[in-house]
Amino acid sequence: MSGTIVLVEGNAAVVDQPQLGLSRQVLLPAYLAERVADQVGRPITLHTLEYLEAQGQGTSFVPRMLGFAHAEDRQFFEIFTSVKGLGNRRALRAMAVPPREIAGMVAAKDARGLQKLPEIGKRLAETVIAELTGKLDAFVDAGVVVEPKTGAAAAPGLKPAGPVAEAVEVLLALGQTQAEAERAIERALRGTNGTALTGEEIVAKVFGQT
Repeated sequence: MSGTIVLVEGNAAVVDQPQLGLSRQVLLPAYLAERVADQVGRPITLHTLEYLEAQGQGTSFVPRMLGFAHAEDRQFFEIFTSVKGLGNRRALRAMAVPPREIAGMVAAKDARGLQKLPEIGKRLAETVIAELTGKLDAFVDAGVVVEPKTGAAAAPGLKPAGPVAEAVEVLLALGQTQAEAERAIERALRGTNGTALTGEEIVAKVFGQT
């Protein structure tokens, strides 16, 4: 779904879709909700998942929509919530960091790292590792380079400045991480004279519109 952010409270965002004449409440992973909390009034595109939430001990059901920055994040969530004890809302709160970081902890069998996440205690961390080892390897972002001095993730070969920096800011507002935005722009600008483009034109190239 695409629309404009109207409100962000906790991990719930209200997204206005004037073309459809409606606004929808979308539950977001904690890390994404924090990232877009100051983006009210700006456009956003989310990969969604809808489910029925039981109310009153299962006597009635309310439709809930979940939103993710990328289709891969939605796939991660579906695998993540296959762990017994990790319901949808609990899993969203536990996702205080991007999926690739959680996948990395599972791959490294880092139970202590998992326990630092909200909602994840010692027993659940061990269960997550036991049940998901080998199932999340595809989500570990091997392309991220960590700079030794700052610990910041960066995409090799791209130094954001001018229009590129403007394009990065737009992609960040749409829910991408710094590294993801920089890599997407680097791919879009291969074989082109990126310095001749405006930030808006670079974003259009990222999404294949030019």
